Amino acid sequence: MGTTFHTLDVFTDTPFGGNPLAVVSDARELSAGQMQRIAAEFNLSETVFVLPPESPRALRRLRIFTPAAELPFAGHPTVGTAMLLADLGVADDDAFVLDEGVGPVAVTVTRRDGRPAGASLRATVLPRVSGSAPPPDVVAAVLSLPPEAMLTQPGPQIISGGGPTFLIAPVRDADAVARVRLDPGRWDALAGTDAQHVYVVAVDGGDVRARMFAPALGVAEDPATGAAAVALAGFLSPTMADGSHEWVIVQGVEMGRPSRLELRATVRDGVAERVDLAGTAVRVADGTLRV
Repeated sequence: MGTTFHTLDVFTDTPFGGNPLAVVSDARELSAGQMQRIAAEFNLSETVFVLPPESPRALRRLRIFTPAAELPFAGHPTVGTAMLLADLGVADDDAFVLDEGVGPVAVTVTRRDGRPAGASLRATVLPRVSGSAPPPDVVAAVLSLPPEAMLTQPGPQIISGGGPTFLIAPVRDADAVARVRLDPGRWDALAGTDAQHVYVVAVDGGDVRARMFAPALGVAEDPATGAAAVALAGFLSPTMADGSHEWVIVQGVEMGRPSRLELRATVRDGVAERVDLAGTAVRVADGTLRV
């Protein structure tokens, strides 16, 4: 006897690209402590544990763990699990709701030739500025970049969007993103603050290059970060005209796991009023946990 699990690579259609995800498809017999230990054993950015729903309109409840902590929401686990549930035939409809710590999350699965081809989520909690960010020169030092590599208008901001709170660090170009090396000693100065999860971005119109570092969550670097992409919509919205805007985010290149995230935001008066995140995933493995 055991507990079935599946692994997927999310925000890619190519095995061994994107962000790996483990999903335990029936976690009713597991305690929270066991879930945390299993997540540490998988040692992926996140592991999802699927449970019966708490709200009557939800299909399932998800608990999401990094190797070090539980999260109320994360994008790549939501997208990947939505596609898995559709692939397993759990979902009768391609639009359904998943209960997460942040609340109900609406997801939609798209199909090609009858098979799940992608999934999108609508952010339950809209991104907002949360706290004061360190000065650009301090952030540059944490990233091992010269001060002139950082943008200052707008400069670094701390944004919360239902999941972890991110320090969004805008840099001048994709080359600067590639040069980032997180300085452990200087990062220690951010530990324990809202600025400890660092999302480095270079925005060129609708194209974004990104990297994300979250040592406090047991994630040295993440190949694709959906919750950070949602937060990015809050960072970009004050400079955008009213209406709908779209961005394609490429992340994970430096890790050899390129990922593609599609972000869409509806903006009014400089504020994101609706945020959607989309991507695809590929199922890689199925197995049994003997716990």
